[in-house]
Amino acid sequence: MGTHKLEMPLIFLLTCLCYVAPVHPAAPPNVTISHLSYKNMDFAMNLYRKISSHHDKNVFFSPLSISTSFATLLMASGGVTHQEILRVLNLEQLESADQPELIPRLFQLLQENIEQNGSLKLDQNMALFVRQQLEVQNVFEDNIRTFFHAEVKSVDFADTKGSVSYVNEYVRQKTQDKITEMVSTLDETTQLLLINSIFFRGAWQSPFNSDLTRDAPFHIDNYNVLQVPMMVKEDKFYTAEDVPLGARLLKLPYQEGVSMLILLPNNGIDYTVIDDEINAEKFQSWVKDLRKTRLEVNMPKFKMAEEYSLQALLPDMGMTSLFSNSANLTHLSMEPGLKISEVLHKAVVEVDETGTTAAASTTIGIIPYSLPKMFVINRPFFFFIYHEDTNCLLFMGRVINPSSN
Repeated sequence: MGTHKLEMPLIFLLTCLCYVAPVHPAAPPNVTISHLSYKNMDFAMNLYRKISSHHDKNVFFSPLSISTSFATLLMASGGVTHQEILRVLNLEQLESADQPELIPRLFQLLQENIEQNGSLKLDQNMALFVRQQLEVQNVFEDNIRTFFHAEVKSVDFADTKGSVSYVNEYVRQKTQDKITEMVSTLDETTQLLLINSIFFRGAWQSPFNSDLTRDAPFHIDNYNVLQVPMMVKEDKFYTAEDVPLGARLLKLPYQEGVSMLILLPNNGIDYTVIDDEINAEKFQSWVKDLRKTRLEVNMPKFKMAEEYSLQALLPDMGMTSLFSNSANLTHLSMEPGLKISEVLHKAVVEVDETGTTAAASTTIGIIPYSLPKMFVINRPFFFFIYHEDTNCLLFMGRVINPSSN
């Protein structure tokens, strides 16, 4: 089989705009990146529920990139601000008073593990743009270089047009032209701009045949039906069914150790009911109990570009002081009045024909068996893109309307 082009780009960018305006016990012994992946997955599900509670549209974001960005702010923060970031990221149990660099080191090890074979096309980049006169603490600057390979760049934010152009050009290059305008305006009083981008191109291990793609109905709800390009492939796939949840699962592997897991609610099951049931424990049981069977998969092509203002979501999850005048960012700079003003999240996903040994034990409620011959994804569904060796959740989303971009 010939080599297939990598045609499934996913990009996430997180921007923090800053304007001048209790001690944890030791972490459990032998803390590993698996613990970090598990905690990050529960944070992802909590954030997903917060996003989805605001609308019934498509959802897409990168838990890994968000967590990585706020992990840098853990090193910048102290006091209540630090505690709130830990609590919202679900990392309190990994914090160690006598090992302050444990969490950043875990993120570093996770990134190295994901990229260890050198062939996975997952590029994560971080840059800290600082006002020319702002003095960044040397220790913080050294730490973000060490643990996150972050670039530190000095910018004249007083030149708003020039700084917008400079930042957008950086983002354009890092995302290979997938996002050409990260910011449209910047306030001249901006002190610090933190950007984290994650870019993934994945080819299916077994691509769909584009000649078989045809228009087919997709039922948004009981009253709205669209005709969408539906990809078709018959092969052996890993599948399972979660009977108590009322949903079926399908694993679509990419090359180089990354897979997409589809969660498809059964006919008549409202996807909003499933929202509250998704968590890290569920996800791990789904992955563990998948079994291979031959079936025909019908899957819609889709492309989404989603944007969220996280400063409007995270305070409701308990991260409040970071965005207020009481923010403690003294490990970043001793300049008073520094706070986070805006957290902008942009993510893009595109799925087409070329893309983007299960354990033996069984979890109660999960029935791995030969599903019906057809797996037709013709109604709202969830998807999770994860690194198999670490179970690290790279991206997650919900597709309500595959034709909406």
